[in-house]
Amino acid sequence: MKVLAILGLVVASFALTAVTGWGALVLYYLAPGSDSLRTILAWGFAAVGLAAAGALAVRRARRPAAIIFAAALALVLVAWSSATPSNDRDWRPEVAVLPYATFDGDLVTVHNIRNFDYRTEEDFTPAYYDRTFDVRRLDRVDLVAVYWMGRAIAHLFVSFGFGDEHLPISIEVRKTRTKEYSTVAGFFRQYELYYVVGDERDVVRVRTNYRKAPPEDVYMFRTVGPVENGRRIFLDYMRDINLLKQHPRFYNTLTTNCTTMILAHTTVNPGHVPLSWKVLLSGYAAEYAYEQGRLDRMRRLMLLVTLAALAAGALSAYGTLTDLALERKREIALLKAVGAPRRRIVGRFLAESLERDGHDTTAAQGLLAARQGDLDAIKVVRGASLLRGRQIGESGIAARQQQRQTQKRKDSLQHSGDTVAKRRGLVKRHLGASSSVFEPLGST
Repeated sequence: MKVLAILGLVVASFALTAVTGWGALVLYYLAPGSDSLRTILAWGFAAVGLAAAGALAVRRARRPAAIIFAAALALVLVAWSSATPSNDRDWRPEVAVLPYATFDGDLVTVHNIRNFDYRTEEDFTPAYYDRTFDVRRLDRVDLVAVYWMGRAIAHLFVSFGFGDEHLPISIEVRKTRTKEYSTVAGFFRQYELYYVVGDERDVVRVRTNYRKAPPEDVYMFRTVGPVENGRRIFLDYMRDINLLKQHPRFYNTLTTNCTTMILAHTTVNPGHVPLSWKVLLSGYAAEYAYEQGRLDRMRRLMLLVTLAALAAGALSAYGTLTDLALERKREIALLKAVGAPRRRIVGRFLAESLERDGHDTTAAQGLLAARQGDLDAIKVVRGASLLRGRQIGESGIAARQQQRQTQKRKDSLQHSGDTVAKRRGLVKRHLGASSSVFEPLGST
């Protein structure tokens, strides 16, 4: 019995310490007053909590210590509950305008679709448009995973496909002009939740071409499942977007973030994916979706290429076709393993070697326009022959009227602020077992 009593006191002490840490941070972030006052309150509560934990070892001190701690904790709970979300703050321009949807039978008009014209990540011209989507035409949902700090952490969002039209929706933090994002602060009601409803030229391109500190690697995977499931998820997104416009909610680093919200939207479907630690560690979410049978079979190749890119970084920018084949022999083996046709493998690496050696032909320029970083948008189009994916931009792959002076142009690109020789943003488009493996976008 004595051993059990001691064990109980140890457990209670750990619990008190954990509550003390949480309460101190609540007061630090949410208590009224100046920064210095909040800091004093946080340290004061920490001292009370640690004293209460220590008092567990002294029988006579337990009761008064518990009373004092309970009173202090009540103040913490008041501070916690008094924080209320708002749509009325001095927002950063990229999250200043709330999207919303209107319904007319199967037609959904999405308002305030973001389509910024970026020059750098911070320098852009805001632009929005409205578009009507026919839910009956929704035929695919893609999962997008963005990595920037190793394998375990990623930002995920979805892109809904309606024939040739696509609508990516990214669930993010709504930041003000004066408050930078902090993972720890995200636990303590510091940010509102925001749905970025945008054009792929905005939501994808800003990540592949313009974010450089740190650079982001972007991968796109095709989900599998009944098309009706995708339509229900899309409509659930629209309803929540409208609800958020009227009733703002807080973002939470652990419970209300990009991945947990995607999972929450999938619960409208029967047999939805259950919660897993791989959802909470968002970098593993794509792997988890594959294990649950929700991504196409080529996902494994994409994951391997992702990990290789994260581990090795950018490949050498120059080299002959032979050198390139030696550099990429593992990737060539992977392409063969998944059944990629020989002509696609040869064509892919021949085009890259032409680009590296400076032999700027019309075909190579068209294929690799998005990767050279000198255009207004990225484009990959669906189909056979030279078509390797789907449209992300409008002005990327147009046949050039004349060949340019190769070396002069490449020297110019190396010094251009838009050249992607300084970053390696990858988009892997994944259309099924019969499709080729797609080129990285925005890479050298």
